Amino acid sequence: MNAPPRVVTMGETCTCTLALTAESIKSFATLVDDRNPLHHDDAYAAQSRFGGLIASGTQPTAHFMALLATHFSQYAQPLGLEFDVKLKRAAHAGDTLTMTWRVTDAWWKPSLDGDLVQLEGSVANQRGETVVAGKATILVMPKPSASSGS
Repeated sequence: MNAPPRVVTMGETCTCTLALTAESIKSFATLVDDRNPLHHDDAYAAQSRFGGLIASGTQPTAHFMALLATHFSQYAQPLGLEFDVKLKRAAHAGDTLTMTWRVTDAWWKPSLDGDLVQLEGSVANQRGETVVAGKATILVMPKPSASSGS
């Protein structure tokens, strides 16, 4: 039997939103060297099945994963271990994405000095359509004590 978690709370959730502008899509794709014209060329993207610019799959995925680090680092020291992400539909310029993660299981792992935490999450657009679905396993450790002196 696993020991109960010491750092996180079962059922704990975190959420944030991301507004996708055409500029942010082009900038992010450039940053990660994704040269697909669906992320850069307005005319090309307009003629595609998507009818306009779409975000690189790495863009909502990166923000989705980063939400866990941002949330748990407010009171602990998180470390991502494993992510299973499924891209369900395109994220379009002009979309507002709502990202949510929920702790589904957690237990204290003495050898790692932290909670092993399993989460499920999703990213939905403003129409409630799932854009990304995910599962994650992370380690959440107590924050180190502030050292005195020096």
